[in-house]
Amino acid sequence: MVAKPSGFYQLLQTLPLNAQQAFMAALCERLIPNYALYEQTTGQGDSHTLKTVLSLVWERLQVPGASIDFARQAEKLAECEPPEDDDSFGARRALDAVVAVNALLDTLQGDAGEAVLDVSRTSRAGVRAFIELTEGEVDAQKLALIIRDHPLMEDENDFQDAVLEAVSAPLDKAALKELRVLGRNGGVSNLGLSLDDDA
Repeated sequence: MVAKPSGFYQLLQTLPLNAQQAFMAALCERLIPNYALYEQTTGQGDSHTLKTVLSLVWERLQVPGASIDFARQAEKLAECEPPEDDDSFGARRALDAVVAVNALLDTLQGDAGEAVLDVSRTSRAGVRAFIELTEGEVDAQKLALIIRDHPLMEDENDFQDAVLEAVSAPLDKAALKELRVLGRNGGVSNLGLSLDDDA
């Protein structure tokens, strides 16, 4: 299992709530292409709703007084979950995106808890699962080294470091716009996947 230095998580937890929310929103942006690919390949899911809910989060971050019913958005989000009986890799990564956005919505409804840590770990765990899937059968010790040194895991760690650095600075509207662009990562997900047309 790949653990990020505890200092990273300590820094995350010391951020003001709005900075934690911005961090989560950026990571959610980078998870959405995995969901969209699942929808494209199976016909299941609703990436439009998922993107709309996340857009409303960005709106609230930019305009703290914006009147948005996030309880209602959470209800819409629940309908985006992949079918419970689909245990495919794609469904699990699509569910990661829904779970991450839902954790973010919880913080907007007053239940922060360890949501920011959960979203960070969910994104890393998805990368780890993808590497395990692509590497096939290797012993645990060897796999741990492969995961640690894998370009996708290095990219994930670098990305989360960059987002943490970005949200540690004052978050005005311009900074939030830049952060959203960073999160979208050119339409490439944390697994290095993207839609051809990025619809």
